[in-house]
Amino acid sequence: MDQLNSSLFTKSFAALLFDMDGTLLNSMAVVERVWGAWAVRNGVDREILMKSVHGVRAADVIRTLGLAVDAEHEARDLAAAEIADVEGIVEIPGAIAFLNSLPPEKWAIVTSAPLELAVRRLAAAGIPTPRLMVTGEDVSAGKPDPQGYLLAAGRLGVSAEDCLVFEDAPAGILAGRAAGAEVAVITGAHVAAADMPHITLAHYTDVEARLGEDGRLALHRLNR
Repeated sequence: MDQLNSSLFTKSFAALLFDMDGTLLNSMAVVERVWGAWAVRNGVDREILMKSVHGVRAADVIRTLGLAVDAEHEARDLAAAEIADVEGIVEIPGAIAFLNSLPPEKWAIVTSAPLELAVRRLAAAGIPTPRLMVTGEDVSAGKPDPQGYLLAAGRLGVSAEDCLVFEDAPAGILAGRAAGAEVAVITGAHVAAADMPHITLAHYTDVEARLGEDGRLALHRLNR
């Protein structure tokens, strides 16, 4: 692990905040099926669209395309299709064990997905539902706006600047940084953030979080 990544193991945090898709679970198969079909129906270049959907609320993605459609209506239809299709959704390796090791009051999920979809995907991947989850429906501005991470940190009773954010996509990385948090990028699901400088972890199987006597969490490498 390089010096940049090693710096992650020299710090401690009040809480850990996680994106969902691409960070805790891999839903790429579903996203490609549902959004790919939507792209064909609406005459949108599928490859270009796939580069823009990661970490962003569906309605926000659609608005940027300039189509003569009702973005909110299309987003609801897409969410319904994604709720109905969970085939191929799996955890990012080690995510379940990592989350189960955390005190429930020390972590939260901040996702651009609507609540019903988030709950469905977490269940499909076998990932525990957190005590606190902020979804795309809870904020007036989605990622890359930091509102979701600021809200989650506040509800946990900590400062966002004292949190470690786990993300996978440019919009989420920008949101975490704008909130003032340290950001670690999970790279195992896709390469959407490949062009951004960041601390990276491929998955969670080689790390663990330990709770110190001061009530803070620190990451440690596992010796295997």
